[in-house]
Amino acid sequence: MALSPEEIARRSAEAMWARDDASKWLGMSLDAVGPGTATTSFTVEKHHTNGHDICHGGYIFTLADSAFAFACNSHNRLAVAQHNSITYVAPGRLGDRLKAEAREIALYGRSGICDVRVTDQDGRLVAEFRGASRTLEGKHFEE
Repeated sequence: MALSPEEIARRSAEAMWARDDASKWLGMSLDAVGPGTATTSFTVEKHHTNGHDICHGGYIFTLADSAFAFACNSHNRLAVAQHNSITYVAPGRLGDRLKAEAREIALYGRSGICDVRVTDQDGRLVAEFRGASRTLEGKHFEE
């Protein structure tokens, strides 16, 4: 029996999360995954702050990039970033719970586009991220 798109997304995410030491090291959690979607989050701690005493933009980028990666890889096709951009709208502050919600916008052949919205615990927009992905040969698991 063929797996549902939701089951494929879940199993792909499980395979990736098992090896994703960078996201775990950051303190990130993988909160949800579905076909072409993913949500990651982390709480801003002191070691995430920069010289302005706000969340370092690189950590916000990493949070968004991880959500992007799980969304792009949710079809059991190995996908990597081709290029990404981010616009910071407001700072993340110490103690904030930042959430990145990724949504695949387009998937044509081996190329994909995914938008990620990063918000705080109050739903305030922190950043908007857009990523372009490219699929490679291989799968996360045998179907």
